[in-house]
Amino acid sequence: MRVLAATNRDLAAAVKQGTFREDLYYRLNVFPVRLPPLRERDDDVVRLAAVFAQQCASKMGRSIAPLTEDCARRLKAYSWPGNVRELQNVIERAVITSTDGRLNLERALPEPIAPASLASGTSEPTPGTIRTAKELEELERSNILRALDAAKWKVSGEQGAAKLLGLNASTLSSRMKALKIQKPAAR
Repeated sequence: MRVLAATNRDLAAAVKQGTFREDLYYRLNVFPVRLPPLRERDDDVVRLAAVFAQQCASKMGRSIAPLTEDCARRLKAYSWPGNVRELQNVIERAVITSTDGRLNLERALPEPIAPASLASGTSEPTPGTIRTAKELEELERSNILRALDAAKWKVSGEQGAAKLLGLNASTLSSRMKALKIQKPAAR
């Protein structure tokens, strides 16, 4: 008989703390396989999302277009605290709310939660929170993308994203170029 066991806990640390039986740990720890969380496997997020979308669409009798680059980028940017189960639920919501065979991540994907705020359990960073340059860049990127989506990808003018952000259109264009933000190709 072979026993396969899985956990999201650090059993070695639990043994040291006395919250997990040492003899059971050594019985289970014959051939440990560490599978990193989904947030550390960007390419897997996209592959799994594509499979889940096709499975869910076929169950519902719908057809779904392949994931766009924008969808893939947004899925990779999210931290996936609920791992694969959360991804599956998000994709199912996106298929349910899809229009014209395109996934609707607007309503399906939760707002990203800053890593520093996960520990405190709040969605807002606590005063004095220090963010890394990468976190700030991702925050700026997501904010610009939200403004562009709201403005239907119009950069300048009265109804443009630059106006929403309180920036000059040329400044927004240069930030988009620096952050490699491009308008998704129309299908």
